[in-house]
Amino acid sequence: MKRFIWLFAALMMITGGLFASAVSAGEQDKEDYLVMFSGNAEKGLLNAFGVEDEDVLYEFELLPVYQLSLTEGQAKGLSNHPHVEYVEEDAEVQAMQTVPYGISQVQAPDVHRFGYFGQGVRVAILDTGIDANHQDLNVYGGHSVFSSWPDSNPYIDNDGHGTHVAGTVAALNNSVGVLGVAPQARLYAVKVLDQNGSGSNAGIAQGIEWSVLNNMDIVNMSLGGPTDSAILRAYSDYAYNQGLLLIAAAGNSGNASGTGDSVGYPAKYDSVMAVGAVDANNNRASFSSTGPAVEIAAPGVSIQSTYPNNGYRSLNGTSMAAPHVAGVAALLMHYRPNYSAQQVRSVLNNSAQPLGNSNHFGNGLVGAYRAFVY
Repeated sequence: MKRFIWLFAALMMITGGLFASAVSAGEQDKEDYLVMFSGNAEKGLLNAFGVEDEDVLYEFELLPVYQLSLTEGQAKGLSNHPHVEYVEEDAEVQAMQTVPYGISQVQAPDVHRFGYFGQGVRVAILDTGIDANHQDLNVYGGHSVFSSWPDSNPYIDNDGHGTHVAGTVAALNNSVGVLGVAPQARLYAVKVLDQNGSGSNAGIAQGIEWSVLNNMDIVNMSLGGPTDSAILRAYSDYAYNQGLLLIAAAGNSGNASGTGDSVGYPAKYDSVMAVGAVDANNNRASFSSTGPAVEIAAPGVSIQSTYPNNGYRSLNGTSMAAPHVAGVAALLMHYRPNYSAQQVRSVLNNSAQPLGNSNHFGNGLVGAYRAFVY
């Protein structure tokens, strides 16, 4: 009887051990692998190494490649087999985001690392509208001064200019596309230019009025013309006195020698910051308008930004420079929420990096970090 009990116990220990080993083997961690075979014996080899049907995650069509869920032992065994070309772990990849040179040139990433992204600052983009369906943009509202379709819809941008400007201000920090200066600023599409990029002083004045009535903090106007308007001047002055910071492109009527006064309107008004364009080396762009009204400079040559239909494009112009300043202003407003528009403007100008001739560069290159520590 004792002998029987001993044999039974021994048998239980052996079978229990085998069962434990089987459970252990079955519970081994598995990882995803890519396996490429050199012949036609793939299925047979997989079965020989204990690869079950549910472990075959995907079978490629053009090459003898499988995505498999394997234990480390199975992976090693397959890698040593003469009919297997490659065994590699299926590595994780992520979408890539580009930081355009201008974003770094105005020091935006230097303040992003402190948690300042322009949160809550309301930026009206007076332009051709903004493609509100773009994956890299959040548009919080808008208005159109036009009554005919599709220009009556501020969230359709058949020209592309406004969407490009918007991306420089606030393209999202979302691992795709491009990064904007103030990626958490609130964009508002105020369509004052039609699908051909044309508008009027009356339309711009209406856009400024909408911005005042809807409590915008910043108005970006990457537009302009050669004709002064008493009404447009009055609306610009009124908005500025109501606490809005107005920023406009100086214009693209400059000459290679940088002579003359070619700044357009509304940039030329005292209540508006006129922005000139520089390249990646802080040289004045040959097209950038010049004159005593130029107040500050920002990158405006080969600027990569958002474009309609989830696109991206590189454009030139003081239109591309102005939103860099608007974005930096949004960062500073987030950092100094009690600052008035006049105070923000003063800090941006006084902290700018001098670049030379004030008729070309104004006070110099706008800089977010310099403004923060000013």
